[in-house]
Amino acid sequence: MLSKPTGFRYIKSLLILIALLITLFYISLTNGTFDLTVSDVLHAFLRINPVPTHDFVLFDLRLPRIVVASLVGLGLGIAGAVIQGVTKNGLADPGILGINAGAGAAIVLFLFFFHEQIGSFSVLMQPLFGLIGGLGAAVIIYLLAWKNGRIDTQRLILTGIAISSGFGALAMYLSLKMKSTDFEMATLWSMGSVYNANWQSIFAMLPWFILLIPIYRKSYLLDLFQLEESSLKSLGVSLEKEKAILLLSSIGLVSACVSVSGGIGFIGLMAPHIAKQLVGLRHRYIIPICGLIGMTLVVGSDFIAKNLFPAEISVGIVISIIGVPYFLYLLLTARS
Repeated sequence: MLSKPTGFRYIKSLLILIALLITLFYISLTNGTFDLTVSDVLHAFLRINPVPTHDFVLFDLRLPRIVVASLVGLGLGIAGAVIQGVTKNGLADPGILGINAGAGAAIVLFLFFFHEQIGSFSVLMQPLFGLIGGLGAAVIIYLLAWKNGRIDTQRLILTGIAISSGFGALAMYLSLKMKSTDFEMATLWSMGSVYNANWQSIFAMLPWFILLIPIYRKSYLLDLFQLEESSLKSLGVSLEKEKAILLLSSIGLVSACVSVSGGIGFIGLMAPHIAKQLVGLRHRYIIPICGLIGMTLVVGSDFIAKNLFPAEISVGIVISIIGVPYFLYLLLTARS
């Protein structure tokens, strides 16, 4: 059983992150080019003397963006914890495994061939293409990483890096062949953005979250995976089957996120490390904290990207400014 101090740290971290997230929601809803007061927001939600301008700013622009950013952070944070747990590699990240690149190449392919013909249905079709690309990349990587009847975790990461480079080159080639307007959209998406967030994107993501978030019930397996494989087999754990279920579930989450927000990196890398520092090494505590940390990072970075620069930049750039130094720090720490 977990010690009381660890459980206390978990509850304390949970409450602090929830409070921080609520604060970010409030700041993101009320601040921007068109500022709103708390009274304006409450009146809009409670439908008291509704103002069309306030409704448009809240329900068409800001709220969908906040919800998409929250879901993306939640999915990438949880997926990062699962992938690091399965591979037993603290430097593993969904982007390293090529999922981001596979989804990105598929969406660039969609923009290149079908964007004009599909028209108003493009918002719904784009996530579908992203999911197909992300899962396709994952299947290729999974098959290539299979060795001697099991998944070789080192080969999994090396194969992911190679496949990511290949899909990235394909996406770049297709982007250069696009019209200027489509090229701009593809470039913005590839850097990671929730600029075009809308309720259709949210509804496209939700089924995958409802289906895949229950992997939390298998969090105890991630603790067992830190043991030697011979010990796990002696405990009667179906090792490769459980690894496959957890990896495919996390890949589905990543693909759903990337299909809407583009290539936002480093969330799946940073969130598990921060969570372990806060609550220890038990994954039943790490996974919820990872989700909240991911939500906080993406929502906060989106607010910074939208409001604190002379011109709006992509949320992926802000996260990279934080993530690259953190990755180098982890790399140096691992070497030492």
